[in-house]
Amino acid sequence: MKDGDGAVAHPDFGEALRFWLKLGFISFGGPAGQIAIMQTELVEKRRWISQSRFLHALNFCMLLPGPEATQLAVYIGWLLHRTAGGVVAGALFVLPSMFILWGLSVIYAAYGNVPWIASIFYGLKPAVMAIVAVAVIRIGRKALKNSVMWGIAALAFIAIYFFHVPFPIIILGALLAGFLGGRLWKETFGNQSVPSGTDMTGAHRAESREDMRPSWRRSLRVLAVCLALWWLPILFIGAWQGWRSTLFQEGVFFSKAAVVTFGGAYAVLPYVAQEALGTYGWLQTGQMMDGLGLAETTPGPLIMVLQFVGFMGGWNQPGALPPLLAATLGAFITTWATFVPCFLWIFLGAPHLEQLRENQNLAAALSAVTAAVVGVILNLAIWFGVHAAFPEGARVDWFVIIAGLVAFVGMLRWKWGVVPVIIGSGLVGFVYRLMF
Repeated sequence: MKDGDGAVAHPDFGEALRFWLKLGFISFGGPAGQIAIMQTELVEKRRWISQSRFLHALNFCMLLPGPEATQLAVYIGWLLHRTAGGVVAGALFVLPSMFILWGLSVIYAAYGNVPWIASIFYGLKPAVMAIVAVAVIRIGRKALKNSVMWGIAALAFIAIYFFHVPFPIIILGALLAGFLGGRLWKETFGNQSVPSGTDMTGAHRAESREDMRPSWRRSLRVLAVCLALWWLPILFIGAWQGWRSTLFQEGVFFSKAAVVTFGGAYAVLPYVAQEALGTYGWLQTGQMMDGLGLAETTPGPLIMVLQFVGFMGGWNQPGALPPLLAATLGAFITTWATFVPCFLWIFLGAPHLEQLRENQNLAAALSAVTAAVVGVILNLAIWFGVHAAFPEGARVDWFVIIAGLVAFVGMLRWKWGVVPVIIGSGLVGFVYRLMF
């Protein structure tokens, strides 16, 4: 049964579970690529959630500390199937990359950087470039309704790309501009993201469900459960290995990073690199760059590079444990401390945001955030494209450029699917590396 937004009834839990599992294996390209894939799969292809619902959730996740793409998956999973849906969506978004990166980290620590692994993932770069570029165009078409919104997107891009303005400042500036604009120019700002009366996708219908309405009792329960789950493994590690051990220090440090770092992986990496290399000595500069390369070319959040940092910290400073065991525990505690807070922010905040969704002032403020997000995603797309097409500065990688253009045209004009593009590009790239 279709609605005015062209959406169908939301999926059953089993169908959603299969999708989240697939997403965990195909979510390449860091936050920009993952947001692009969810836009394509959930909004355009499956129509489980309307465009306005998707942007509403994305705007909120952009305001939170931590990885925004992971939080977006948790939010949409929660909208579709309450707490169980959010847990499954977030967990399956992370688990495939966690195990893949753990395996690659073991190989790296034991044998060094393995060329054949880099060759396998080399072909994925043009696919990610195309996916992100297509997402910028499609989200821009939906979100930038007038010249003011185009202007906000342009200013956000210029600020972050040319002047390196911190991401939180850009988003907070857009939020303030939208709030003021909604009060002064309602006809421009006021109708961007407020749902119409026909916007009744399965996710939107969740607004009216009593079991998803906010309450103090529910908030306290969510806070208690999530904080206990977050800190009990870290405290256990400290009691077992010592409060000055590398494993406990990693748990505390990455918990702090999860709370204070806004702007996703691109904002947290400089902070983590400085502390992990300089203060704690968990790994060396070259190893940090190798870990970033592994995280960029595997599925899952780019912030998974923090797992590599935790792994190498345990490997290099194992204490009384065998190096592999210490490294594995370091990888686990780092991943745990990084991603459990994502569930806390969403489960605690999403019901309140849903209750305020019809609020005109909030809608106006978030419409400006939407426009700024388009500019930020464009910045990420260009950043990734430049690093992929010009891997050594001046040298041009013509394979990445040509293959990326082919995938871009195919997705935009002939509606090629994300999965065939990823698989095809990977195979072509691997063969190309074998031949040249």
